[in-house]
Amino acid sequence: MAVIKYNARDVVFQIEDYAAPGTWVAIAPTGINTFSKTHEEEVADTTTFGSAGQAESQKMQIAKTMTLEGFRLRDSVTGALDPGQKLVEGLSERLGEESLSGFRFAHKDDTTWEVWAKAHVNLGDQGEGNNGKVTWSAVFTRSGPNTTAAKA
Repeated sequence: MAVIKYNARDVVFQIEDYAAPGTWVAIAPTGINTFSKTHEEEVADTTTFGSAGQAESQKMQIAKTMTLEGFRLRDSVTGALDPGQKLVEGLSERLGEESLSGFRFAHKDDTTWEVWAKAHVNLGDQGEGNNGKVTWSAVFTRSGPNTTAAKA
């Protein structure tokens, strides 16, 4: 088996339609040019006098975020926003339990999705200068554990 590097552009992203649970909508790859997944942790200091001056700690909590960046897309005829971006923007306006929806991603050739059954989203800055295209970004924050699901 050869181990290879793979292209970032081959990772696909989908958001669950919060108005129709179980329905997944692609966030158009033509609107994404960068993504980054971050991992954070909270630790508890467990150092005591018996630790003899050596710090001790235990991981107590983990957090994950996924940032998508690129361009805002709209239909050239109807003006409608890309359906995936529209769902993301709608989710960003919701509060409380309604602010959570599913988010999943995988390499195009994977047989399973990494699923964040509950995630909320914060939109990044949008805009650009006179000679640029309108940018778009969103940060998904996982709420609860990862799961996986088979690709259909």
